[in-house]
This record gives sequence, structure tokens and C-alpha cells, in this order.
Amino acid sequence: MRKLFIISFQLLMVSHCYCWGFYAHKRINYYAVFLLPPEMMVLYKPNIDFLTEHAVDPDKRRYVVPHEGARHYIDIDHYGNYPYTSLPRKWNDAVAKYSEDSLLLYGIVPWWLQTMLYRLTNAFKEKDQVKILKYSAEIGHYIADAHVPLHTNSNHDGQYTGQKGIHGFWESRIPELLAEKDPLTGGWDFFLGKAEYIKNPSDFIWKRVLESAAEADTVLRVEKELTRHFPADQKFSFEERNGIIIRQYSSAFSIAYDKLLKGMIEKRMRLSIYAVASFWFTAWVNAGQPDLTKLTNKEFSEEDLREFEILNNAWKNSPVNGREHE
Repeated sequence: MRKLFIISFQLLMVSHCYCWGFYAHKRINYYAVFLLPPEMMVLYKPNIDFLTEHAVDPDKRRYVVPHEGARHYIDIDHYGNYPYTSLPRKWNDAVAKYSEDSLLLYGIVPWWLQTMLYRLTNAFKEKDQVKILKYSAEIGHYIADAHVPLHTNSNHDGQYTGQKGIHGFWESRIPELLAEKDPLTGGWDFFLGKAEYIKNPSDFIWKRVLESAAEADTVLRVEKELTRHFPADQKFSFEERNGIIIRQYSSAFSIAYDKLLKGMIEKRMRLSIYAVASFWFTAWVNAGQPDLTKLTNKEFSEEDLREFEILNNAWKNSPVNGREHE
């Protein structure tokens, strides 16, 4: 048991979380389905398990594709001060000013989302069910990531302020602990209105990125202030997870932090769900609203199945082995 504890402790300390956490990403895609109109629900509802499980494929791909990581974030504070007007919103203009290598270094999530929207729209036009489902699951992941404050800040894991681990704390530990088990409310409310057509996807996503960036300082500051006033021996706890003892933020500290953030994490998760459903809906409308009961290519090819297997194996063999997301 001591050996297992040492291993899990080291994994927790060196792991670098790039996403909401598997739980939150899956729930975001899941709840987004229920915001769709009936004409889309006929495809999305029967395939809700696929959309849920494959919401995390982009994170698994980080261990296979070199530039995948850059698609999940943007260290927008690198480009000056809010609202970062020195950074062109159009990709070609940004490349001309900073170079593609530089943009990849500091993250490209707002631009990559527009690429994914283009791919999903074409999949609808082609009436290709496999591509529709794959791109829908994956665009949901990138949209959700853009709603995370620390995905828009170079101090993404508190590494510059002595707060290492705060990234996974905000986007993984708290949703897993409180989203469906909040002792005060009984859970977070993810039943929203209906998906809406997004007239200007670029403006929409940049607005959400700037919202995330504006909240990054609060995420860091509140944790630091709470740590100063919270009993040091109660900030962390040791819990068994999948047969392994891990060190993580205690329930008491997590609840106190969430309260001080005034529901920020729940709000960002709700906004993510709405945005995912609305991007799906927008792609469908832009494709001419094809009849989703009459699609082609409904079976995954051997190549598709092999890709899923490669991603799963890459994740299983990764340094952290997915423990912070399980």
C-alpha cells in the first residue's frame, strides 16, 4: 500500500491537466443533446452514449499528435492586456503578425474551433453520419475548454504563484464532487433552454475566450486567499480511487472554494453546454438542415475503429494513465 501511495502521489504532482476532466467533458456533451430540436434529436439522442464517451478523444490524442495540445488553450495574456486587441482575431492576420509557430506555442483554441465547425458543417452537407458524430463529439471538447479560465492564461496550473494543481482542482475535482452531489442544492442545474443559431461563430467564441481570461485572476486569487485562512492540515485529504490512495483537495476546501467563487464553475459549465448545442445546431443549419433520418455511412470503418483503439492505448500508456480524470 505504501508503494501505491508513493506512486499515486508522484503522479498527482507531475500530471498536467489540459481539460475539464473526463467527467465534466462527458456531461457537457451529454446535456447538450437535450437542447437540440427534434429534427436533430433523431440522430443525437440514439447516439448519446457515443457523443458522451468520445467527448474526451481530443485529450487522448495529445499523446499521438504533436500539435494537439495547442488546440485546447490560448495563453492570451501573452499578447498584452485585456481585451488583447493586439492579437488579430482572424487566423491569417494573426499568422502574418506573429507566425504560425508562435501561435502554436501559445495556443490556438479559438481558431481551431472554427476549423472544427467547418468540418462538422461539411459532414452534414455530405450526410456522413460517422463524421457528424465524430466531429460533434470533438468540437464539444474544444468548446468546453475555451470556457475554462486557466485555459486562457499562461499561469495555467498556478506554476508561477505556488499553486500547482489548481488547474485540475477547478475543472475536475470540483465538478466531480459537486455537480451531482452538492450537499446544499442536491446538484447543479444543467437543464437549460434550447440551442440557438450563432450568426457569427468567430465573435461568439472570442467573446467566451475573453470571459474566461477575465476570470483567470479570480480563480487564482481566491484559492490563494482561502489557503491563507484555511487550516493547513485540512486543505488536502487522502482518498481511495480505483484501488489507489491519492492525495487531493479535501471536500471541505473544495466546497469552501466553490462558494467563494459564487458558482463560477457551474456557470461556465452551463455556458459550455449551451455553446456546444448551439454550435451543433449552427453547423446543421448552415448545411441546409439535412434530413438526419436519411444519412449515409452509418457504420464506423476499420480505420475509425483502429483510431479509437490507438487513442485508448495512448491514453492508457500515458505518464498519468488518466488518473485525474477517471
